[in-house]
Amino acid sequence: MLKLRQARKLGFILACALALTACQDQDPVPKPATPTGPIISEALTWAEVPGWNLDQAQEAWPALLSNCGAMAKKEESWAAICQAAYSHPVTDSASARAFFEQFFTPYQLFGENLKPEGLLTGYYEPLLQGSFEPSDRFQYPIYRPPQDMLTIELAGLFPELKDKRVRGRLVEGNRVIAYYDRATIDGPTQPLAGQEIVWVDNKEDLFFLHIQGSGRVQLPDGKVIGVAYANQNGLPYVAIGKRLQEWGKLQAGTINMFSIKQWIREHPDEADKLLNENPSYVFFSLRDNLDQGPVGSLGVPLTAGRSLAVDRKMISLGSLMWVDTTYPDTQQPLQRLMFAQDTGGAIKGELRGDFFFGTGQQAETWAGHMKQKMRLYILKPKPLAPTPTPK
Repeated sequence: MLKLRQARKLGFILACALALTACQDQDPVPKPATPTGPIISEALTWAEVPGWNLDQAQEAWPALLSNCGAMAKKEESWAAICQAAYSHPVTDSASARAFFEQFFTPYQLFGENLKPEGLLTGYYEPLLQGSFEPSDRFQYPIYRPPQDMLTIELAGLFPELKDKRVRGRLVEGNRVIAYYDRATIDGPTQPLAGQEIVWVDNKEDLFFLHIQGSGRVQLPDGKVIGVAYANQNGLPYVAIGKRLQEWGKLQAGTINMFSIKQWIREHPDEADKLLNENPSYVFFSLRDNLDQGPVGSLGVPLTAGRSLAVDRKMISLGSLMWVDTTYPDTQQPLQRLMFAQDTGGAIKGELRGDFFFGTGQQAETWAGHMKQKMRLYILKPKPLAPTPTPK
């Protein structure tokens, strides 16, 4: 076992190697502080929240109760809200709206330079075909977290990096280097052999499973198992759609999951080169209870149509949000209550969201095409009434 002093030294080496801190001979010059979140408006009236009276707010109730599973333990204001929610009879959208109006206050969020619009994409739970045994058909493995991958918490070394964790592996000479990238893991050396959970039959579907973060696998006997995000190799996510645009293969306005998959099918000899442009690699674990959605970063099951992935550095997980956007293709208004219950490697920025559509063909269609402008609102719990001072 590494001693504390050794662990700190290795953590510093790895942090330097991955360019998470500047390693120079001279003392580093402090950089100006960067924004830590979106700009928040003054409190709004509910009439100023676009589409507020049109949402079927009672459909958000299961997501609220799920949210309470985490937030009631963390914040006193949420504990009071959740206590009321557990006993509050919700029969229709009007009674649900009345509840939210009683306990929350809406605010609009803005990005840098008071930019009001951000980007909303979508994700879902894909269904893959697989087997617990490899074969000529099933040859692409879904891996569990590898035993040789180190996770180093940097908070003890650099308090300013309290949310930063780096992954690596220990090599000869007590050196820690970056963990294997996608090209190496999927390459001929197979460094993770023995860590397979299940094998699937489609390489690009497996790649997009990594992006979605969770999914389901149907076995040859018809049984369906669930796989959920468990860890990641620590290397940055690179959007392969952006690479196709840079290479002149696809035009910006045409890039989505379906056009990328089609390009891969039409150019099989270039598929590995494209997929390996994204060095990030996700590891999974089996999950139970497929009657519920996958567990998100908040630690509670996601609710289709009501759970939102955000950048946790910008928006606190568990926050109640109002999303004002449009459906892809039809451009019909999509305005609803959602809960910030998840994160994603590509979800970065003040006004950035990823809409969880659930599972099934319709969910795949919506998620694959979703790339809409949105306005984002946060609904903050009203302050608790002060406790009277005993006389």
